[in-house]
Amino acid sequence: MLSNRPPVVLDVRWQLGDDQGFAQYKDGHIPGAIYVDLDTQLAAPPTAADGRHPLPELADLQAAARSWGIDNGVPVVVYDDCGAQSAARAWWLLRWAGLGEVRILDGALDAWRRAGMRVSTGDATPRTGNVVLTGGALPTVTIDQVAGTDALLLDARAGERYRGQTEPIDPRPGRIPGAISAPAADNLTETGTFKDPVALRERFTELGVGEEPVVAYCGSGITAAHQIAALTIAGFDDAALYPGSYSQWSNDATRPVDVG
Repeated sequence: MLSNRPPVVLDVRWQLGDDQGFAQYKDGHIPGAIYVDLDTQLAAPPTAADGRHPLPELADLQAAARSWGIDNGVPVVVYDDCGAQSAARAWWLLRWAGLGEVRILDGALDAWRRAGMRVSTGDATPRTGNVVLTGGALPTVTIDQVAGTDALLLDARAGERYRGQTEPIDPRPGRIPGAISAPAADNLTETGTFKDPVALRERFTELGVGEEPVVAYCGSGITAAHQIAALTIAGFDDAALYPGSYSQWSNDATRPVDVG
């Protein structure tokens, strides 16, 4: 349960190939929400060696979290405008960093608007928070660990990218050998809310999720966090994130890829 203190609300609008998140935020956001730049605040600079969205340095993430007004013990709510497929990155990252009370606004900004709630325009400047982040609270795996793992690999990208039919940004089309296609979009209902826990558990059970370890990856570690959120809702709490994801894997010519 969230504490009695008002939450810090973070607007994490981002989509692949769309850099207009801040402009969209200024056009209309939940009152008091703070805009978070996924590319620069929820990730380290991209490199071929580490992928398009490496995990940020803990000190950098702490500085960003304080700039958003987060204090120790204060709950956080994150949202976006795409069914939490980008906001889940903030949800996962802040929980990985040690925050216990982080929630996703189910249904994203559309749900807020459908409920008849008002939105604000312009920008918001919070006071500086005092949160202290620790890191390492959620499991991650490295590229070498993925290469040698017996875990179930869930690929959260769209099916055509998994099959190698198209690849809009990474150097080699295809997937990590042995991975199972599990598009993150299929975690959502037609209205952009998460499917209920029973439906999600049925989905993941059919994909082979059970007692064995699970690793989630995507293009660069963004929608893989959405996969972990859905797994958590379904009652599977220990899935690991592969932060480098396919953007790291496909840049290493020594790593095999499968297609089809």
